Amino acid sequence: MRIAMVSEHASPLAALGGVDAGGQNVYVARLSEELARRGHDVTVYTRRDAAGLPDRVPLPGGAAVEHVPAGPAEPVPKDELFPYMPGFGAWLARAWARERPDVVHAHFWMSGMASRIGAHPHGVPVVQTFHALGTVKRRHQGRLDTSPPERVGIERQIGRGCARVLATCTDEVHELAELGVPRRQVSVVPCGVDAEHFRPGVRPDGVPARRARHRLLACGRLVPRKGYDQAVRALAKIPDAELLIAGGPAADRLADDAEARRLRRLARSTGVADRVRLLGAVDPAGMPALIGSADLVLCTPVYEPFGIVPLEAMACGVPVVATDVGGHRDSVAEGTTGRLVPPQDPESIAGAVRELLTDDALRRRYGSAGRERVLTHYTWRRVADGVEQVHRQVLAGPAQQKEVA
Repeated sequence: MRIAMVSEHASPLAALGGVDAGGQNVYVARLSEELARRGHDVTVYTRRDAAGLPDRVPLPGGAAVEHVPAGPAEPVPKDELFPYMPGFGAWLARAWARERPDVVHAHFWMSGMASRIGAHPHGVPVVQTFHALGTVKRRHQGRLDTSPPERVGIERQIGRGCARVLATCTDEVHELAELGVPRRQVSVVPCGVDAEHFRPGVRPDGVPARRARHRLLACGRLVPRKGYDQAVRALAKIPDAELLIAGGPAADRLADDAEARRLRRLARSTGVADRVRLLGAVDPAGMPALIGSADLVLCTPVYEPFGIVPLEAMACGVPVVATDVGGHRDSVAEGTTGRLVPPQDPESIAGAVRELLTDDALRRRYGSAGRERVLTHYTWRRVADGVEQVHRQVLAGPAQQKEVA
């Protein structure tokens, strides 16, 4: 198949850890690589955000990234990219007139908008993965939501009008139903993790030395919705433990980051400043060792469309304490690979952590079960199996389409 991946703001080439660079970037990169290795012709179309970027950049495995001129050739926050999507779509339409893809797979709502503009003149089917829904963001962020007001309406149009919606978790299926997207039009295929890179027993070279008996780790984009403040508050009720937070800008630029300053103020006010360390951006090559150095990984967002970090922790054989939201409900097996706790509830987080820290054997069992769960359900090979099946069903026509779960 000739597959066009459209990811308007989340380039597979981007450095991870920034405000707009996270799980979607990883998903697009690894899925594209895996599909290309199977012999598919895969091109990822993403916005040119720097003047000196090459038009086309190869990815490992045979896929390639095409930089689309849409808006200024400089970084622009994703919530400000909406006005450039018609131009992005028109560029795609011209490119696909020269070489028509068999299927378009759009990632995020603005990519879906551009993909519809580009695909419609050529009759190319569009598969949509939202990665996050505007209705959920608006519900949790309220007036702090910086999404364009048109977002929810356009998501509704895309969901109802595309060939297939590929949801990453069962919680998203219910949210899509509220938007009026029929269940029969939705397939569930989760995100994945590189289980060869994230594995137990990685040498702890370069990992910060412990300052307490137990180590807790939280990692990901350094933004308020990730709920690091809940982990800091919980730490005040967890004796003899330290909390490492990995993510955000480089360590020497954390002083200029608003969320880093907020977390440090909170750590001082709750009396745990000596037990909280913000590491800043960590080289992806060093993440398995850092995760493996922890007794527990904390994933405490207020909401989470899917959540890659629990999979990375489980792949490394480390138990997870995660909020009972979004994709965590699918990936974390309560009482088997970790614990699910209510969001915005530091008392519950602390209680679950204390229970696990007092039982070394239980943590080992959770860690072993987590690794096995990843190998069974969440490798990129398994993810690509599901996505490939959806693409083939879409090409086969409505009579052949079935739900994938």
